[in-house]
Amino acid sequence: MIMMDWKYLADKLFPHITQTPEQVEARFPKRNLPEGAKVTRMGPSPTGFMHLGNLYGALVDERLAHQSGGVFYLRIEDTDRKREVEGGVQTIIDAFSSFGLPFDEGAALDGETGDYGPYRQSQRAEIYQTFAKALMAQGMAYPCFCTEEELAANHAAQEENKENFGYYGKYAVWRDRPLADIEAQLAENKSYVVRFRSEGSVQNKIRHDDLVKGKLEVTENDQDIVILKSDGIPTYHFAHVIDDHLMGTTTVVRGEEWLATLPVHLQLFRALGWKPPKYAHTAQLMKIDEQTGGKRKLSKRKDPELALTYYAKEGYPAPCVLEYLMTLLNSNFEEWRRANPDAPMQDFPFSTKKMSGSGALFDIDKLKDVSKNVISHMSAAVVYDNVAAWSAQNDPAFHTLFTRNPEKSQAFLAIGRGGKKPRKDIALWTDVKPYMDFLFDELFQPDYTLPQRVNAADAKAILADFAGVFDADDTPEGFFDKMKTIAAAHGYAAETKAWKQNPEQYKGAVGDVSMVIRIAVAGRQNAPDLQSVMQIMGKEQVLSRLQACQQAL
Repeated sequence: MIMMDWKYLADKLFPHITQTPEQVEARFPKRNLPEGAKVTRMGPSPTGFMHLGNLYGALVDERLAHQSGGVFYLRIEDTDRKREVEGGVQTIIDAFSSFGLPFDEGAALDGETGDYGPYRQSQRAEIYQTFAKALMAQGMAYPCFCTEEELAANHAAQEENKENFGYYGKYAVWRDRPLADIEAQLAENKSYVVRFRSEGSVQNKIRHDDLVKGKLEVTENDQDIVILKSDGIPTYHFAHVIDDHLMGTTTVVRGEEWLATLPVHLQLFRALGWKPPKYAHTAQLMKIDEQTGGKRKLSKRKDPELALTYYAKEGYPAPCVLEYLMTLLNSNFEEWRRANPDAPMQDFPFSTKKMSGSGALFDIDKLKDVSKNVISHMSAAVVYDNVAAWSAQNDPAFHTLFTRNPEKSQAFLAIGRGGKKPRKDIALWTDVKPYMDFLFDELFQPDYTLPQRVNAADAKAILADFAGVFDADDTPEGFFDKMKTIAAAHGYAAETKAWKQNPEQYKGAVGDVSMVIRIAVAGRQNAPDLQSVMQIMGKEQVLSRLQACQQAL
């Protein structure tokens, strides 16, 4: 390193920074938390697009923090002003709120909560500049006046020479420039960035123990990266290192695409004299490409299911999406769920040791299966409330019918719910309308296709007989006894077993007779327990349906 009065240069470039790093750190005291408690953060950029990968990582953050009695906080990383969109912060907060992931502190729509803010990086410029000034005063950072054109020329030369791209070695032309050259540029008000002076070499390897990937060896960083841009705003690399230290972050969860920059971040922690947090680099979310049959990353352009807004619009309940993601995150979760069908997901002992180091395969059909299972364990009241809220936003016409008589709708949703083998008809809130539309005369579109062994004349007679004996207060057993009586009266076996033993003696079996009633009342062959349905409908509606079917045959 050339002889340079680095403190003089630091004071010249940062005259407005009068606080010291020690004074800044005093504002962020060590957190008072139980032994082993983890502090995690979600640090999205306000780009207006929240994707499944954000939620995937946030679920890990939330579980690690809350399972250990720690803190999960939201930090808005808005130092890249070119990518920021209006309303981006609200999009972030709304997305996580809709999935019920509770932040203990951090940015909020009406400001922020917590003692470690500001939680928006754009409001922390002086903090970052304080540490940049300190690095410069120690000769560990310097100003660089390279223009975009000069950097592009370097890149072209590196490409031609088949060298690594970047600002290092002979290409780091401002690394060892004399003070006179720097002051000459400053006198002309030339724009500059602040670069970190790397002492690393690509010949060296760093050993790193990742919470997901395990033991790794990564190449040391030799690049003199930018830590402050020309407007005095830090780059992501510099800002997050400072924030994670000051905010007491113990564990950083991020996608494996960040592994390439891990050496830079570890180097910055070391240069600043701080212990780095633990890192958990999660595997990328993959899917099977329908055209090639091979695996590929989820794509914003190709895959609508990447956007978090997709799930609410399509009617996927938030708890179901979270539960499905947990099946991808921990290999033993499904086994635990089978043993604990009614336990809240929060009771599951989540561990980074059970996370896969390779790509997690996202399967929308598996998500629907998980969703069916989760919904089947919800109470009718919870399902009703969720469907009412979803339909109000996405299907107002159905919402009006569905909420017209809440007791009736809840009673229908309660059919077959509970017990060891609950019905699993609903995977999405969009499924509710076609599942129960026949309950509403306004949506009733019957298919009067009769069972193969019942002709129209017999069907009419069966419907007439049943209309004469219908009792809305019958039990399912009482209803079926009536079916047996009507079956015998019209030449159908009252017992299925009897028909199977001597099919030539009967027109059909009692099941054919009850199916005629089901078709008349529900307008289709597949519907929940018929006596329960008719009890909910009431005598007037049931008799009207029986008559309409008779007239149509």
